[in-house]
Amino acid sequence: MKPTPAISRVPRRRRRMSKSPLWLRIVVGLLAVAVIACVGISVYVGWQLSHPVPKALDDSPERLELAYENVQFPSREGGLTLKGWYLPGKVAEGEGAAIKPNIIMAHGYKNNRLQKSAEALSLAKELTDRGYSVLMFDFRNAGESEGSVTSIGYYEKHDLLGAIDWMNKNHPGKLALLGFSMGASTSLLAAAEEPSVLGVVADSPFHHLTRYLKNNLSVWSKLPNFPFTPLILHILPPLTGVDTDQVNGLAAVDRIYPRPVLFIHSTNDPSIPYSNSESLWEKHKDKFELWTTATEGHARNYPPLKAEYVQKVTAFLEKL
Repeated sequence: MKPTPAISRVPRRRRRMSKSPLWLRIVVGLLAVAVIACVGISVYVGWQLSHPVPKALDDSPERLELAYENVQFPSREGGLTLKGWYLPGKVAEGEGAAIKPNIIMAHGYKNNRLQKSAEALSLAKELTDRGYSVLMFDFRNAGESEGSVTSIGYYEKHDLLGAIDWMNKNHPGKLALLGFSMGASTSLLAAAEEPSVLGVVADSPFHHLTRYLKNNLSVWSKLPNFPFTPLILHILPPLTGVDTDQVNGLAAVDRIYPRPVLFIHSTNDPSIPYSNSESLWEKHKDKFELWTTATEGHARNYPPLKAEYVQKVTAFLEKL
């Protein structure tokens, strides 16, 4: 007769301890679902923020009876075709066209060359009436330009350098940049690499993209800072190839110096705190200027202060 195999018996107490309580398993499950949901939301929102739908152009220099030329040129890197308008400045009798610097305007995030909230086309008319030639163009993934990613300055720097190449080739002379918001920060990055830029007007820039987004991404994402901001900042780089630390205006202004920069910023800006411009201006106060306003909204300094804005900008440009 075969011996009966021994039956391994686990003490009841140990068996009870090895099985987690139902409430604990429910909590762990809910936490896992919450984490997956947060990551999913962050991926979706991060993708939407970096792939905004381009705004169509719904205005033209013709409305203001401005002479203009449709232009296109490649980004300095990547070969994307960018489109814009060249608006020649009016030349007073007996005045040479090369006396005043050419100006390249750079628009902000989720905008196009019109930068309608800042009434950029009206500002361009003010400048061309005073003899300044202006190039208005669309960054990648904006207006009529090619591209599908908006990188808040990282790739747009190459677009602005392409615009500089076009201006220097087709209308050589003095050159200045005038940017709004993302375009202002991008202007600082481009000027740091391009010595032909003699000066920059930076209207409502951020100082350093990573530092800015850590404190202000919720303004754009419409999500609570925690846990979504750190998640999105970790997810965006592999999604877009963007290194936000490289969008560094604080380092760029050191490379621009001793060329001048005029910073314009409202103390009531709800999107980019004016302290961003302050920190950039403080790096080189001997060459940089800061004009703070009390206007409402983001990068909307020109519309309510037209005469003073034009006076401040042209006074700065005249010194280049």
